[in-house]
Amino acid sequence: MLPRTVDSFSDRLRQYVAVPPDVTSATASSLAVDIRIFPWIRRLASDYAFAYEQVAPFFAGNPALPTAWADIIKRSQSYVRRPAEVARVIAAQQEQRGAPRAARDAAARLADAATRVVITGQQAGAFGGPLFTLLKALTAMKLAAQVSRDHRVAVVPVFWIDAEDHDWPEVNGCTVLDAELAPSSIKLADLPGAGHLPIARLTLTDEISAALDALAAVLPETEFRDDIISKLRQAYRPGAGMAQAFGQWMEEVLGPHGLVVYDSSDPAAKPLARDVFVKEVSQPGNTARIAARAGEALVAKGYHAQATLAGGTVSLFHLNAERAPVRVDGNQAFIGDRAISLPDLIDEATKHPEHFSPNVLLRPLVQDTIFPTICYVAGPNELAYLGQLKEVYAHFGVPMPLMYQRATATLVDSATLRFLTKYELPLTALRAQDEATLNQLLESQLPPTVEQSLSALAAVLTERMADVGAAVPQIDPTLEGAVNSTLGKLQHEVQSLHNKVIQAAKRRDDTLRRQFQRAQALTFPQGHPQEREVGFVWFLNRYGPALVDRLLEELPLEMGHHWVLTI
Repeated sequence: MLPRTVDSFSDRLRQYVAVPPDVTSATASSLAVDIRIFPWIRRLASDYAFAYEQVAPFFAGNPALPTAWADIIKRSQSYVRRPAEVARVIAAQQEQRGAPRAARDAAARLADAATRVVITGQQAGAFGGPLFTLLKALTAMKLAAQVSRDHRVAVVPVFWIDAEDHDWPEVNGCTVLDAELAPSSIKLADLPGAGHLPIARLTLTDEISAALDALAAVLPETEFRDDIISKLRQAYRPGAGMAQAFGQWMEEVLGPHGLVVYDSSDPAAKPLARDVFVKEVSQPGNTARIAARAGEALVAKGYHAQATLAGGTVSLFHLNAERAPVRVDGNQAFIGDRAISLPDLIDEATKHPEHFSPNVLLRPLVQDTIFPTICYVAGPNELAYLGQLKEVYAHFGVPMPLMYQRATATLVDSATLRFLTKYELPLTALRAQDEATLNQLLESQLPPTVEQSLSALAAVLTERMADVGAAVPQIDPTLEGAVNSTLGKLQHEVQSLHNKVIQAAKRRDDTLRRQFQRAQALTFPQGHPQEREVGFVWFLNRYGPALVDRLLEELPLEMGHHWVLTI
């Protein structure tokens, strides 16, 4: 390991990213990185983890405190739900997807009014979506088990498929790495209605076979690949719904460990949220106004407001021919461009709740009306819109759950972790898709005498030419420019020599170059965080069933840290 001096490469890079030297700690199989070094982490997320008192007015309790969990368990039990109906709806979904026994047993426990839920969710991304989807689900599963042990209450982990979103580009692709760690994006052919209909209403066509063939061709050959592709073909088959396929695949991967997958588009579940829909259309715009006030309060404290809606907006979509926004003007309502009286809209919400779907502000309320939720596992930057909802929960009389940041991680092999720790290389130094960091790293490996000699030469030139510059004007003032020009040329020649030395070091240290490039390709493919860019199917192909087992055992739940882990 490099000596810890002020001139070490790691110290200079730490100064560059403005991170104190003690933000990381390492073990043989993991490296903890403070999330505050990442430019994509906003202040609200970092304060939530490190200075909760700053954001406390916007949330239901600090999940770092056992008392907060005891309080939410008690408050959640005071709200009357319909557990038997919830269990029945999920059982029917599981039957259709052929869910594993452990998942069915966990869902059956939801029929008991004493059972609580830790929930998370995501859109139905192709072939399971990016790694962070898996990390969200695993966080919910580990939290549920921990809270169940600590508070002696049955807690079931639930994954909510956000199946009524219509953003097709968000779900139609999956990026994996080939045998050389080069990223390749597998895209599904546009399905009939894509971009207009909710994802749950999109049906896979025969072209899904070509996408799976392309995935199989790109995935490196391992002992797990054939089985993974076979199981994906069972889920992603012609005639299956996009959300149904996603749910079946999630159950294949995590159902044996007790994860309950819930398709939020199920018409049979909509009556469970009827009262929320009716209140929303009966008091149009209230949710948006309440959330807007909270957004203004967040901005006043130096944070940002994630969700803003126009006046008169109802926090619901209408589902008919397509997913249409709903707005109200006086006693007149509009579903898209179609006019309808407000009383008729209220009547439709009462009689046909299956015609409606919550928007981003109301979805958590619907979720926690249906489920006895004590905690929602959120992505770090999801906290912004969730922080606008505390008074919305109060408006609907639904207990607001705790919010917990999902585990965030980069999965690497042991060689990459050793490389990072040996050279004390900050993870973010690998993000830039150029060789600037590599050059600095190679420079730090030069023999001290070479670097010192070049530095001394540059200093001597500057000093001696300064003497010349002071003396020459006494002879001929017009020569001052020539002195400066000569100094510039000499400095350029010294720098050119320095660069040649660096290039020679690159050739000599080809192994170091390969290690750097491999670590860079694995941690930040195309400059993007691994967990956001690479589909978790790639990791399953690489590690097999051990991936889930190891992450359930070893993935830390501590908020505020990103984990570099070996499997």
